[in-house]
Amino acid sequence: MHEISLVRSIFRTLESNFSAEELEKISKIDLKVGLLANVEPMLMQSAFEAVVSTEGKFEKVKLNILLVPILVYCKECDKSNEIKDYKFVCACGKPSNNIVQGTELLIERVHFD
Repeated sequence: MHEISLVRSIFRTLESNFSAEELEKISKIDLKVGLLANVEPMLMQSAFEAVVSTEGKFEKVKLNILLVPILVYCKECDKSNEIKDYKFVCACGKPSNNIVQGTELLIERVHFD
């Protein structure tokens, strides 16, 4: 399960960007996950809980996963459109593979007490 390594990577990122005092005050992490990021939100949540319980770090922290839809830009109609059911076709009917959103895997926000 690669979600465990992703959770550990999130923790390393937090530890390298915040002081020990700040780390103690973190209450929630908002994670932005695109539908094409190859991350299953339920597995990510489970991995987060497993790493927290086994490593004893960030025990009071909650993980909030924000799912990001897939958007493609269509040159034909000069618009961005949301992709449904992984059918990469613009609303105008033209195929488009110009992905402008949906591959994200980002720490969007860190909340502190």
